[in-house]
Amino acid sequence: MSAAGGWRAAPERRLLVEEVLIVLSLSLIPSAVYAILDLLAAPLRGVTATVYPSVGVLRQVVAIVFPLVPVALVFYIARRSGEGLRPFGLQTDLISRDVVFGVLLALVVAAVGLGLYLGAVALGVNRFVNPAPPLGHWWTVPVLLLGAAQAALLEEIIDVGYLIHRLEQLGWVAGAAVAASAVLRGSYHLYQGWGGFAGNVALGVFFGLVFVKWRRTWPLVVAHGLIDTLAGLGYILFHTHLPGG
Repeated sequence: MSAAGGWRAAPERRLLVEEVLIVLSLSLIPSAVYAILDLLAAPLRGVTATVYPSVGVLRQVVAIVFPLVPVALVFYIARRSGEGLRPFGLQTDLISRDVVFGVLLALVVAAVGLGLYLGAVALGVNRFVNPAPPLGHWWTVPVLLLGAAQAALLEEIIDVGYLIHRLEQLGWVAGAAVAASAVLRGSYHLYQGWGGFAGNVALGVFFGLVFVKWRRTWPLVVAHGLIDTLAGLGYILFHTHLPGG
């Protein structure tokens, strides 16, 4: 929204461009580049993509905490610029409704996404994804929960709330901003294969449109966190019956 709509005017264009590049380079662009390199380095069929590749609780926690620094940076930017949290969809005035909305979104996405994922693996256009930390440790489930929360906060706050708002301030129409957000989401999931790319682009479009309509990011964070948690718990319970088990 413009300053006339109750928010302060955006910083000058050059500073906005620098800020977008810095935040994305601290967060999602490296993931996209490594995912592309990983896709080119090995075949898709018969290869398991591991979300939690390293072993050891301290390594797991460190790997979860440090990537959240860009999220803290977004909160800092929101306050430092004087814009506040509302333009980024991070206001907490209706957080209970956001949680309920997020649960409903998670149910919809999980129901559709599971079928698409299994179909893509069967067709050989997607790797089987291990969505859980190393099994058999006391910290397996706690690290899974922390990892799900990290991915949800990082992706939805930066790739949706932050990026779409900033691109709109740069003069992009809402549809183009949503498309850019969705393609970025798909690109850093390319390590899964082309099915993961297409599925996450579709998810990005859906989540982006939800944000543009309601201007709230927390429901997306809740939905994403629940989806990743359910996927990880499902793998832990049934991994012996799955291709990567």
